[in-house]
Amino acid sequence: MSGTAVSVAGLGKSYRVGRVGYRPNTIVEALKERARHPFRRTRFEEFRALDDVTFEVPWGEAVGIVGRNGAGKSTLLKVLTRITAPTRGRVELGGRIGSLLEVGTGFHGELTGRENIYLSGALLGMRRKEIQRQFDSIVDFSGVEKFLDTPVKRYSSGMYVRLAFAVAAHLETEILAIDEVLAVGDAEFQSKSLAKMRDVAKDGRTVLYVSHQMQTVTALCTSAIYLERGQVKYYGGVDGALEHYRRSFASFAAAQSDPSKRPGTGALRATAVRISEESFEPAEDKVIEIDVGTNPDLLGQYFVSCHVNDANGIVVVQCDSRNVGGWFDPARPQELTLTIRALWLKPGRYTVDVFVCKTGVLDSWEGAAVFEVLPTSPYPELAGDEALLAGMVLSDFGYESRSGA
Repeated sequence: MSGTAVSVAGLGKSYRVGRVGYRPNTIVEALKERARHPFRRTRFEEFRALDDVTFEVPWGEAVGIVGRNGAGKSTLLKVLTRITAPTRGRVELGGRIGSLLEVGTGFHGELTGRENIYLSGALLGMRRKEIQRQFDSIVDFSGVEKFLDTPVKRYSSGMYVRLAFAVAAHLETEILAIDEVLAVGDAEFQSKSLAKMRDVAKDGRTVLYVSHQMQTVTALCTSAIYLERGQVKYYGGVDGALEHYRRSFASFAAAQSDPSKRPGTGALRATAVRISEESFEPAEDKVIEIDVGTNPDLLGQYFVSCHVNDANGIVVVQCDSRNVGGWFDPARPQELTLTIRALWLKPGRYTVDVFVCKTGVLDSWEGAAVFEVLPTSPYPELAGDEALLAGMVLSDFGYESRSGA
């Protein structure tokens, strides 16, 4: 194949979004709000999920699409795969496109795994002989042979995504679009999937891959697109795209300090997030202080979820107050102290995201705080950098030897 696999020119996708300061989550809250403001009307504004996106992808490229949450990555794939129509602009595809955008997309729950393989192939425009030629490979790759004649609604999420990926990768579409689904599978399946996507690209087909896992983008992709607020800010080498992504953290954090610019209903906001120290030893307890405002009109209790992310934006740990019985009263301001124990972080820069939630997200404060982990080893012996290279975190471990007689 020669020429261009995907050509995008002036692509835009807009949504009509309601502007309202407070959005009720229950019928009781809605009735109460209507009684207070009987003549209030919802105002709408245009939200541009994609704005003047232009690029071309040649055949045989594995292109990573990276960016922060809300940058437009998933929307772009949905437009390219014809799940949603663009508001403006033009998309040209050089061949058939197979997609795996979400777990559960494209399969009918009442049909068996065998029937869904043929259904998916037919929807992609494949002839029955083409599907049959790849059928055994699909089943072998997915590892669901024993359950092939069981309705997929009874599959676990791991079985479901393995079969869905196997179908998308093995049916002979010229373009393969994948959106952050490999995290569902186990480590062995993720390794198989990456190897399969490399083979797809080597065969001259094109892969479009959206992911927050920067290590998989580095391992798989030959080039990358960095999206920011629906616009292409960079298209080129993978290292360059990841550098743009990392540099975006500081400017994004500064913008998020203004509560009016943060996502969430705004019914309740975090007012301050502080780290007890600017830097920590790897094995030291990490203490985060979170202040939350008050809203006496908010019914029911809320919870707080705090994420610690590494320099690539990957969530290393989620500390959700629900797991430890942490529910809080919105009628009173809260000064919360989160102590993270027994987490040995590797040296580097870490960011903290704070989410205040009820039935929905009230406040989403990404990049609320930053701290450093010092480049020191918590272990008693010095073994060199190679002994600390792999893995996302360090751990407290020991070896014991029982020698035979």
